[in-house]
Amino acid sequence: MTTKLSFIYLLGLLWICSFEASSQEALKDTSYWKNASKFGLNLSQGTFSESWQGGGINNIALGVYLNSKGEYTRGRDNWVNDFQFQLGAIKNKEDDFRKSVDRLFFDSKYGRQLRTDSKWYFIATLNFLSQIANGRDFADDRRPFISAFFTPAYLTEAIGIEWKPTKFFNMQFSPGAVRQTILGNKNLYRDIDRLSPEYKFSNYGVERGQAVRNEVALMQLVMNFDKDIAKDVNFKWRYQAFAGTQDLAAIDNRLDAQLTAKFAKYFNVNLGLIAIYDQDQVAKMQLAQSINFGFLYSL
Repeated sequence: MTTKLSFIYLLGLLWICSFEASSQEALKDTSYWKNASKFGLNLSQGTFSESWQGGGINNIALGVYLNSKGEYTRGRDNWVNDFQFQLGAIKNKEDDFRKSVDRLFFDSKYGRQLRTDSKWYFIATLNFLSQIANGRDFADDRRPFISAFFTPAYLTEAIGIEWKPTKFFNMQFSPGAVRQTILGNKNLYRDIDRLSPEYKFSNYGVERGQAVRNEVALMQLVMNFDKDIAKDVNFKWRYQAFAGTQDLAAIDNRLDAQLTAKFAKYFNVNLGLIAIYDQDQVAKMQLAQSINFGFLYSL
């Protein structure tokens, strides 16, 4: 049943999003579009001589990110596409490369304003979230893989309503949203069981040996904030809560926040925070924090 619901949602979303874009007039006139892209490259390095008494270890860290957003507005119709990619790694002299951040995100949202002066919209959304590089459990001396390319990946289709009181903040409520948890490597758990039988690996809620898990939400709540809080300083965050019908007490929560300060035209300082509470992964709060300095180019 959930597969059928997912298919219906996806068809409805594609039809709604393509309705306005398919008209010849919209294709000819690009004045309704607003596009913005940012590319960043970060690099840090530290080297210590054998006689250095302050302590330390030779290291190098690399990071890259790309944010691109396109928004189409015409009359009561609004279509927003948001793509974000971040990948970073760090290497110490006596260790292998470890990734410090890994995020692949795409969100497409079509909104139809209820009336011309309303702050409420009927919306249809398609969201994809995943990662690129392999991940290991470095707490285990054998360092087993616990994630991999597109493992996990989350695809969510939703229809609901949106409250948009300002240009920089909106809140979405979608009852009956459908989410697929996808494992690009559905046999990843076998290596972990072989290396460490006592290791309790959740397999991201997907039944072992399967590649996809379908979930229907009783409720999905999404909030977005994106604003320049000062000159050349941008603060953005996205919060998502997904309450599945199978276990109402196990609400999945995720917060992604990023503060970017630009200076000297092509340089920036970037502070990032990811907070996750998802019992399909682990029954603890997961936190990832990063600070980067490097090159920034805006289009």
